[in-house]
Amino acid sequence: MKVEKLGFTSLRQERFNICLKYVQGRVLDIGCSSNQFIQIYKNKSRTDSLGVDTYKWEGADIVCDTTKLPFKNNTFDTVTIIASLNHIPKREKVLKEAYRVLRPNGHILVTMINPIISRISHTIVRKRFDFDQKGRGKMKKGEVFGFWPKEVISYLSCTGFREIKKIPFIYGLNNLYIGKKPENRKD
Repeated sequence: MKVEKLGFTSLRQERFNICLKYVQGRVLDIGCSSNQFIQIYKNKSRTDSLGVDTYKWEGADIVCDTTKLPFKNNTFDTVTIIASLNHIPKREKVLKEAYRVLRPNGHILVTMINPIISRISHTIVRKRFDFDQKGRGKMKKGEVFGFWPKEVISYLSCTGFREIKKIPFIYGLNNLYIGKKPENRKD
């Protein structure tokens, strides 16, 4: 039974809702799964936004190696990685690509739960109810059960993002991280 039928909002929808508050312009969703976030965003705003994934999900706009995105530099205003950074084995390379395709002053939005909540979620709830886990199967080499806030902030800052903010949601069990690509990088 879907939680929406009981009058609750799903975790997926809560993540989408928080991200929708901060996205702007043309959006690229990395690790888009079935591309539901971009479909919602296209209905509300920009139809030139895209979702990419390495797995061939029905609905994904582009299936590709996300360490080598097929876009020119400075193409997007916002990049989102919604609940999937921990499922990206080469996360630093993917974050560098996200940085590359973002316009100056563009933002990256990453949602992430901590490893304890993630392990509980993956082993108890999602085995039975999460279509992503059912579709992809078990976690692959290089995937981990979530990240602590300092780890996400470190990944973002090490790949060039600045002015990193952490916004807790769902009673602090989940976090949205927002990083900015500076106008002129001085690293």
